[in-house]
Amino acid sequence: MSASLLRKGLELLETAAGRQPGLSSPQQRPRKPLKRKKAARGPGRDKTTVKGKVTKSAIEEYQKRQAVDHLKKNLQYMKKGRFAADKTITQQVLDQNRGRKSRDRPPEKPKKKSEGTVFTEEDFRKFEREYFGRAGAV
Repeated sequence: MSASLLRKGLELLETAAGRQPGLSSPQQRPRKPLKRKKAARGPGRDKTTVKGKVTKSAIEEYQKRQAVDHLKKNLQYMKKGRFAADKTITQQVLDQNRGRKSRDRPPEKPKKKSEGTVFTEEDFRKFEREYFGRAGAV
């Protein structure tokens, strides 16, 4: 039951017993309203709270959000495994992944073209005969 329902029930019992509502003791002294009591406490005390809310430490929140290094745990877990790869396989994997980035690759050297010609002296003579008609007549 809520507190307000209990208060209402008690007030009904008091009125049924012969007391006047709003009187708290047998001397018939009137109760002070709750608003006056709250106002006397000060303005900072009237903060509403959530039921079951727990205030958390700022340090705990900060530590919870910090990155945790799991490297040692992961290495131990991997070392416990039954399968251990051969060194040759590991080296192949490392070689395969090496040089994938542009900074790992050496600059490519441009291919040097030979300065010699593709045509021989016979080809030039043949061309001369076909173009001019007879060899040696210039």
